[in-house]
Amino acid sequence: MASYHPNDPTLTSWVPTPPDHPFPLQNLPFGIFAPRPGDPRPGVAIGDHVLDLAELGLLEGDSLNDLMAQGPAAWRDLRAKISWLLNAGNPELRDHPGSALHRSAEVELLLPARIGDYVDFYSSLEHATNVGSMFRDPANPLLPNWRWLPIGYHGKSGTIALSGTPVRRPKGQLTADNQTAVYAPCRRLDIELETGFFLGSHTDIFGLVLLNDWSARDIQRWEYQPLGPFLAKSFLTSISPWVVTLDALEPFRVDGPAQQPEPLPHLQTPEPRNYDLHLEVWLQPASAPRATCLARTNFRHMYWSMSQQLQHLTSNGAPVRPGDLCGSGTISGPTPDSYGSLLELAWNGTRPLTLDTGETRTFLEDGDTVTLRGWCQGAGYRIGLGDVTGQVVPA
Repeated sequence: MASYHPNDPTLTSWVPTPPDHPFPLQNLPFGIFAPRPGDPRPGVAIGDHVLDLAELGLLEGDSLNDLMAQGPAAWRDLRAKISWLLNAGNPELRDHPGSALHRSAEVELLLPARIGDYVDFYSSLEHATNVGSMFRDPANPLLPNWRWLPIGYHGKSGTIALSGTPVRRPKGQLTADNQTAVYAPCRRLDIELETGFFLGSHTDIFGLVLLNDWSARDIQRWEYQPLGPFLAKSFLTSISPWVVTLDALEPFRVDGPAQQPEPLPHLQTPEPRNYDLHLEVWLQPASAPRATCLARTNFRHMYWSMSQQLQHLTSNGAPVRPGDLCGSGTISGPTPDSYGSLLELAWNGTRPLTLDTGETRTFLEDGDTVTLRGWCQGAGYRIGLGDVTGQVVPA
């Protein structure tokens, strides 16, 4: 085991995993699942199966919080042990898996952690520039502080839900003239393509999930001044069930965009600070047999990195706890087909999107299903975050 490295691209598992599968031996994301109702336990995704860590005596509990609290050395050691058990050349578990291996389709996936605090950031230069161009001054779209610090706000952790949870169209105050308002169902329901990172011990990042911060743009327009997002964001945030460790993503680190002005000393982070993480947005109307890909982008475009977001979050002395969750903010790229929200893709409703079915969209309609996907592509394998999906249902 001394020379064994779980990131070795030549490793294979005795559990079948095709080259384009999101969960090969090099990934091993952690999550919580229930093989039987009322029996939550920790597991690891491998191919189309879940390895039961409680059955093997490797980890107990109904959340990953205790593991998150143990720190990077413990995470690394456990991941290496699991990788060796699942290695094609190791017969220890291969020949006698017993009840330690479950088919993913036959178990219930649950939230991976007891989420304490939730913070969402606004860290994509392209996204902030697009939004500022729409609603402020196209010549000066960024507020003066944007390049100096990662803008963020505290969200509502109680409405973070697992992928597959229905998206109930929210109600709120809407206005047409910015003077008077009515209380009605949201008419401009949107998505935000994001990643989320879970915190571990101290200020260590445990791993990543995909995150969709569903947004009611018309409610947001009326309420966000002067204190920022509130009811327009707090009705639902969806996350994918499997947490991909930073160790699994290590081979895919890349430099981030140049930062000007130079960040203050407490926000300076050595390169490579970002990840070559491919991201996609898919939309399927209720009446359609297939989904349309609306956008393709990459996490490498993010101006403020995860480490800088965390450094800013804690720079005033604010404590963090294992299981806290931070959202990256909408991830948009430099081209119109790489924007991470319908607000940008349809440019505030002025440029309707045409789906493969011939239907058009500016914002989401009841019955629409949105799926976000993300992965890092290796040599003959990929490290996937899985999907995060939600279907819009009426208010």
